[in-house]
Amino acid sequence: MTVARAIGVADAQPRLGELTVVDVRTPGEFATGHLPDALNVPLERLAQSAPGLREAAGRGPLLVVCASGGRSDRAVTELAGLGIAASGLTGGLRAWAAAGYPLDRPAGSARAVWAMERQVRFAAGGIVLLGLVLGLLVHPACRLLSAAVAAGLVFSAVTDTCGMAVLLGRLPFNRRGGAAR
Repeated sequence: MTVARAIGVADAQPRLGELTVVDVRTPGEFATGHLPDALNVPLERLAQSAPGLREAAGRGPLLVVCASGGRSDRAVTELAGLGIAASGLTGGLRAWAAAGYPLDRPAGSARAVWAMERQVRFAAGGIVLLGLVLGLLVHPACRLLSAAVAAGLVFSAVTDTCGMAVLLGRLPFNRRGGAAR
């Protein structure tokens, strides 16, 4: 069954019962709230989860979800390359929540984990600031640290990849909770 590459929240909400929802955020992000009955398969584990996703796609359409839609777009493309039809949720969980639709939040998930995009902005900004301060206080060559982060951000934008997000996704607080089913 071929499915459109993107589904809006107004179209997805009444179809939740027939869709298999795959959330490609980190387990830590997943634990902060997710669509009802969603499976957590982080983007970096998508290929190794292909057999189970192929089986799920055989039972009904896959809807891939992330925070804003960027990772789900990449996941839909990756799944298509693996021969698995899937659609992304337009606007991601932000659009879902903005439309007033409910999110499941596990009991005991009091401590919120920042969204990956926010973690990347914080880490990149912190490293740039550190490089500038060290450049003033220790040695001017320390400013190269800031330049390296700037180059990494440009590379990330041009290639639509983010090595820093991959590294941050491996931290313990991003791996807890919401384990893949």
